[in-house]
Amino acid sequence: MDHRAKRVAIVGAGTSGVVACKHLLARGFRPVVFDAGACVGGQWTRTLASTRLQSPHVAYRFSDFPWAESVDWYPRHDQVVDYLATYARHFGVEERVRFRTTVLAAEYVGADDDAASGWEQWAGNGDAFGDGSGAWRLTVRHAESGTTETYEFDFLILCIGRFSGVPNIPKFPPDGGPDVFRGRVIHSMDLSDMEDEDAAELLKGKRVVVVGSGKSAFDIAAECAEANGVEQPCTMICRRPRWLIHHTNVWGKVAFAYLFMNRFAELVVRKPGAGVASNLLATLLSPLVCSRAPASF
Repeated sequence: MDHRAKRVAIVGAGTSGVVACKHLLARGFRPVVFDAGACVGGQWTRTLASTRLQSPHVAYRFSDFPWAESVDWYPRHDQVVDYLATYARHFGVEERVRFRTTVLAAEYVGADDDAASGWEQWAGNGDAFGDGSGAWRLTVRHAESGTTETYEFDFLILCIGRFSGVPNIPKFPPDGGPDVFRGRVIHSMDLSDMEDEDAAELLKGKRVVVVGSGKSAFDIAAECAEANGVEQPCTMICRRPRWLIHHTNVWGKVAFAYLFMNRFAELVVRKPGAGVASNLLATLLSPLVCSRAPASF
């Protein structure tokens, strides 16, 4: 079989899925992209209202497709979605996407069990997984019709990313979790999946406790501050203290965050066998690593 006739499935129409489909089309393949959403964009279509790129748009773009001239320096989430959608339309990717379709299962069938047991997932030489004797069988549910169908492909590309809609819920002891809490418990993913108006209405006038100190936690705290102001502050519960930086550009034009992306970060770490000068410098720079953070916003 000619390689151009190979059947290729891509799961996910986010950034990676769109690019994978674009390159396959350029090489003569006719891939099929499955995505549970209603448009391309992946996680960018399900974010908080305040979400923006944390990098300038010039550093976050496809090499073969420019941003619109009117885009913000730090694009909003809707501008990122529009950029991905425009990219998909320009390269003919959008017509290959089957929206509102959820892949329920994927299995490799038709291969000899003894041969399959000796395969490696990646040989390191560019060859695909397996020897081509089998096929990938995908079970797909179509949201609009409610039907479930099975398809077979020669190749399968997973582009679901790290945040594929499965929230990380901690385990609670008996009689010590959401079952005894009188308020409403919601995960950050669930809040992000809401419409902007619905999320704002949910937070309005509520006493909110945010557990965690990751990026989503601070974003939600900022959303609460926007909705309720100082009259109804949001409380954060953090395992470790954090130093909150109001803006990345401090000390003039120095980008503070970039200091920790190079060898400067080594200076703030105590190293075994280091001299007095090295340990003294690490001590003096230690406030950059950790400092007390306020409890309310």
